[in-house]
Amino acid sequence: MTDFKLPDLMTRILDTRDVSPDLGSMLAQPKRALGVAVPLRRDDGSLDVYPGWRVQFDTTLGPAKGGIRFHPDVTAEECTQLAFWMTIKCALLNLPFGGGKGGVQVDPKTLSPLEVERLSRNYIGAIADIIGPDMDIPAPDVNTDARIMGWMADEYGTIKRSHQPASITGKPVCLGGSEGRSQATGRGALIVLDAWMKRQDRKPEDVTLAVQGFGNAGAHFACLAHDEGYKVVAVSDSRAAIHSQDGLDPQKLLDYKEREKELSGALYADSSVKERDGGEEIEQSELLGLDVDVLVLAAMEDAVTGDNVGDIRAPVVLEIANGPVSVEADEALAKDGKTVLPDVLANAGGVTVSYYEWVQGRTGERWSERVVNERLAERMQDIAERCFDLAAEEDIPMREAAYSLAVDRIADAVRSRGDRTYFAG
Repeated sequence: MTDFKLPDLMTRILDTRDVSPDLGSMLAQPKRALGVAVPLRRDDGSLDVYPGWRVQFDTTLGPAKGGIRFHPDVTAEECTQLAFWMTIKCALLNLPFGGGKGGVQVDPKTLSPLEVERLSRNYIGAIADIIGPDMDIPAPDVNTDARIMGWMADEYGTIKRSHQPASITGKPVCLGGSEGRSQATGRGALIVLDAWMKRQDRKPEDVTLAVQGFGNAGAHFACLAHDEGYKVVAVSDSRAAIHSQDGLDPQKLLDYKEREKELSGALYADSSVKERDGGEEIEQSELLGLDVDVLVLAAMEDAVTGDNVGDIRAPVVLEIANGPVSVEADEALAKDGKTVLPDVLANAGGVTVSYYEWVQGRTGERWSERVVNERLAERMQDIAERCFDLAAEEDIPMREAAYSLAVDRIADAVRSRGDRTYFAG
């Protein structure tokens, strides 16, 4: 098992809410953590072996669900933390899933497309015994996309000698993926932001945004927000940041990066937002301290820590990445009166549409993008309003409200199955 400590926030919620006394024990460690060695035959014939993991944190509400990431910083501990967050996220959104996560410790940007394909297939071969439509359903995450999910789903079907469209989500539509999946995380985050701004009687055209992270989720969010009238004044990617007080057009930036990737034949874009006219290049760290209405964090974990939280001027922080605000920074933002729209709510659009893809894969149905987006909006708006209401009623931060709703759902399932209260004399 991996080292894992239940967050203090969870401990406080378990101690103060009317939940099953067994829940704390059940969530103290992941249900299953598998470490694997993933071999890769390089194009020159040499062999490299990379460490990989798949963690299933809790399956009380259903099979595990969670992404696969390819990144040099992937560790067993990171996968466990991410799987825990997925447990909370799926419970909050009332999805029939538990939480899972996996990854390979590799820099995929140093690999050729054929090498990434072999790595993807070999990883699935290593974890095939513990995944499947009724056990654990992987999805894309950092540095993995629809094409990679397609390779993985194809490999899983080959291993099982059967067509398994519900085994992996986030696939290309032609391979059983869902319409609307690629934009789902960004769209879901915008639905949450819209709901919050409506509560504040704010119109999109009066709200400025700075977006840290211009990957799939951040880029689609920025484009959708711009189309709705929000003013995106700054964006950054892994290489640079640009700023324009008059506003940027994120779609032009995204089109440029996608075109450059297509022309190069690469899996990962090597271009940067700074290579497009329209904004002044600034230091990436400067973006966090811009005087904007909403700071959107769509890059990696711990983007805001105790060291730089004092730079934050935006009154609202929208978490699209997983865990972009450290515990220390989160407490500081709350004390400063800033609103954090937490990741387990704001970035849940991706797993919600993954659920819709799983349903379509199991039933053989095909929903239009309009139907998918409507169902996503209905679910996310409902859950967002519940979080806002609970936070207001109990005068607690939004993150605590979201976790409380999720814990209540898991606790109800635990109690219904039978807990220690059955044995009380």
